[in-house]
Amino acid sequence: MAHLSIDIETKSSIEIGKAGLYRYAQSPDFGILLFAYQMDEGPVEITDLAQGEEIPRQVVEALQDPRITKHAYNAAFEWYCLNTAGYRTPLEQWRCTMAHSLYCGYPAGLDATGKAVGLPQDKQKLAAGKALIRYFCVPCKPTKNNGNRTWNLPKHAPEKWELFKGYCRQDVVAEHNILRRLEQFPMPEEEERLWQMDVRMNAFGVRVDEELTDGALYIDERSRQDLMGEAMGITGIDNPNSTVQLMEWLEKNGTETDNLRKATVTDLLAGQPVNSVKRMLEIRQQLGKTSVKKYEAIRKAKGEDGRVRGLTQYYGANRTGRWAGRLVQMQNLPRNYIGTLDEARKLVEQKNYEGLRMIYGNVPDTLSQLIRTAFIPSEGNKFVVADFSAIEARVIAWLAGEQWVNEVFATHGKIYEATASQMFHVPVEKIKKGNPEYSLRQKGKVATLALGYQGGTAALIAMGAMDMGLTEEELPDIVARWRGANRRICDLWYRVEQAALMAMQTAQPQAVNGLMFSLEGDLLYGQTFLTVQLPSGRKLFYPKPFLQENQFGKLALHYYSTGSSKKWGVESTYGGKMTENIVQAVARDCLAETLKRIEDRGLHVVFHVHDEVIIDAPEETTVDEVCGLMAEPIPWAPGLILKGAGFEGQYYKKD
Repeated sequence: MAHLSIDIETKSSIEIGKAGLYRYAQSPDFGILLFAYQMDEGPVEITDLAQGEEIPRQVVEALQDPRITKHAYNAAFEWYCLNTAGYRTPLEQWRCTMAHSLYCGYPAGLDATGKAVGLPQDKQKLAAGKALIRYFCVPCKPTKNNGNRTWNLPKHAPEKWELFKGYCRQDVVAEHNILRRLEQFPMPEEEERLWQMDVRMNAFGVRVDEELTDGALYIDERSRQDLMGEAMGITGIDNPNSTVQLMEWLEKNGTETDNLRKATVTDLLAGQPVNSVKRMLEIRQQLGKTSVKKYEAIRKAKGEDGRVRGLTQYYGANRTGRWAGRLVQMQNLPRNYIGTLDEARKLVEQKNYEGLRMIYGNVPDTLSQLIRTAFIPSEGNKFVVADFSAIEARVIAWLAGEQWVNEVFATHGKIYEATASQMFHVPVEKIKKGNPEYSLRQKGKVATLALGYQGGTAALIAMGAMDMGLTEEELPDIVARWRGANRRICDLWYRVEQAALMAMQTAQPQAVNGLMFSLEGDLLYGQTFLTVQLPSGRKLFYPKPFLQENQFGKLALHYYSTGSSKKWGVESTYGGKMTENIVQAVARDCLAETLKRIEDRGLHVVFHVHDEVIIDAPEETTVDEVCGLMAEPIPWAPGLILKGAGFEGQYYKKD
């Protein structure tokens, strides 16, 4: 099979970082400036479309030839832009080097990946390349000096243009070199299909309620004006949004604080009597409701046809392979607690600020709860929304062989009650509303949610144990009881950690409960990975692994990753954390199986959030049908019992 590597440079007045690829390419002034390519190991060629050159006929034909695999670093960009510009090329013939890099545990971005795999880096050249993109690819400000032009063309800076062409060629070289380094660690064909499904889903997009979005932005502006006016009236300060000014005012009024972060304001409000200080803190809280900015993100990303595209990122979490959110960030949308969503939506659509404030009180909070409902099905369709029930608890019990948990999911499914029963040796039948034993359910719930990955009291607190009415003194007993009831899960943590260490020390594969830990590498480029083969056949990659004592003086696995700092650097891990990665990865693979089944039924998933799918479905599609697809046995996971629950409606919400 022949291979064609491609990199293009484009122009558009739409800001791609905020509006996304699809809105960017749909702009009337979008165009392809340069087309660089390399056939197999041949020379890198470039076509200067901006100056009237045409892509060679044989290359145009190659774009449609099924015998030639097309490669690009972020292939969704090249594929969509080329098709938008009239160069037809089937998605099935493309392979994405960025997706492959993410699969192997490397960071996203051509420069970042190149650095991670060991390609030579020249920071000055990188900076110069970015400057050239700003010069030629985005509109310029018209001035007297530039003749009031709005675009810089090749003729305006011939030397810069030649340099720009050189950078475009170099991107093909970089992509090609990255691909060569990854060839010994191929993506499974099923993952290639998932990437293609993700691109198709993003290109299809989801319809938005434009009236609701416009109304929300109008009401938000009105609300902010009123809140700022009220704040100025209370405090007498020029800028109530100023942290320094507000902290000074609070101190003068008997409330000292080191900061005004969200959590701090919440804590201050809890102990505050009803007075001007409390009201000012409430206003601060409401003005800080950043979630309403998602309406602006929707407006920027919305195409002329009223659809938002590009909401998900394939392999957005490269430690697990889970998808991530983009643009509107669907993964962290506020929940709905309003019981009268239809009525609230109508008020917003009507831009009825006074009515919304009178009925619901806190306008910013109400608007944030309605963000989900801004997404609506296509005309004549409905949303069918379905979510896996307690999938992580099911997966970890299945992996560990925790039989009593598996039996719960095979029968009544009341895992919180059953966990409490095991922990406190109380018959599960007694843990029901009306009985004193029902209070134990709360402990079973928080333990189930918090303790599956080797966490202790800190994990319980982070999961909200104190908010549930539990005391700190109770927490160690809860940890001990849960671990006593889930010995096989605890054993899994230690076996996973030991397998990872043994694979590193002996270079021999280690098998644990259907998982395979291996040290893999290549001699030519010096790539090394600790891999974990999952039951699905997919692998998790830990790049550049080594053993070293951790902060507790214990020998531990270290590897390179983009951690919480978002920078490529060394991370350490342990059995519980690796187990969490594995469980979430298996849950992701279960979702992937469902996505493939839904596609095979000819249905459109418009986006998915964590373990939930949102389908733009014809009226005849039922929730039971979709939940049935989720519950179907998975060939590579015999004995894993899955269940879906969902609803249908004319807008998205958290049921």
